[in-house]
Amino acid sequence: MTSASTEETPTDPVAHGETAGREPRWKRLPLVWHLRRSVGLQRGMLVAGLVLSALFVLMALLAPLIAPYSFNQLSGPDGSFPRQAPPSAEFWWGTTVGGYDVFSRVIWGAQTAVLTVILAVILSIFLGIALGLISGYLGGWLDRVLVTLADAIYAFPSLLLAIVVSIVISGGESGFLSGILAAAISITVVFVPQYFRVIRAETVRLKAEPFVESARVLGASTPRILSRHVLRNATRSLPLIITLNASEAILTLAGLGFLGFGINPTAAAEWGYDLNRAIADVSSGIWWTGIFPGAAIVLLVLGITLVGESVNDLSDPRLRIRRRPRRQPRRTATAMKGAA
Repeated sequence: MTSASTEETPTDPVAHGETAGREPRWKRLPLVWHLRRSVGLQRGMLVAGLVLSALFVLMALLAPLIAPYSFNQLSGPDGSFPRQAPPSAEFWWGTTVGGYDVFSRVIWGAQTAVLTVILAVILSIFLGIALGLISGYLGGWLDRVLVTLADAIYAFPSLLLAIVVSIVISGGESGFLSGILAAAISITVVFVPQYFRVIRAETVRLKAEPFVESARVLGASTPRILSRHVLRNATRSLPLIITLNASEAILTLAGLGFLGFGINPTAAAEWGYDLNRAIADVSSGIWWTGIFPGAAIVLLVLGITLVGESVNDLSDPRLRIRRRPRRQPRRTATAMKGAA
């Protein structure tokens, strides 16, 4: 009887190494993992940043549905739009000196900003990681040339460099896609040295580690060592740099538009250009033409920065706020006697 009952007893899957209790894959995603590990102020910052960033991404995706007018529309069924009209039921955020609807310009400007930032960050990551891995692992004259070039670019004023590259690429005239590409490349040139220096420093450190030496002794090729062993360990500090660069890319794009070197205003809406056009309105007491594009820039930069700072705090054990352990309920005297 005892042996039969023992055979019928179900086994513990954890004790036998089964994966029944393993968490789903979506819970192990980096963003979800950070959200679950965060508590208190860190969670509040992360949630606020995610909400703000997601809001602008939705604005960019749904711009044709949200915006009542096109970004360059100057007239409607009732005729031409009034110039510098205050906020009203028809024009929620008023109109500009050129007769454009401010609300529509801000919504369409979110699409321009999100597309440019995504393209610039992807290009910067790809080029910076590739050059950093090659330079740090191979070394020699190639490493010296790339380091010197990166230091020269990094020492150059970022906005001035972006202006020069934008003029060279677009020639002062650009459409929607060509303007976004020109602005993204201009921002990419500024950000590549940052990724390059971080990845190169990590690669130089990792190539002397025993597991890399073992892979080299076993005959692994250089591309395999870089992709399987070095890359995975060298990119752990990139999330914070990505968020910081994304927020800086928004400011650089706005600076290009404000100075007149950004996307052609007839090809796309751009917050920096709208701020430039609103300067003359300030002295006349017309506040709505500049405050809404400026607020959009501030909120998007704030959202991305909050996400980056929260991820950095959660990744650093010295800054991480740990959860308080749950108090176990005290066992009563009756329960203790029963257990005895």
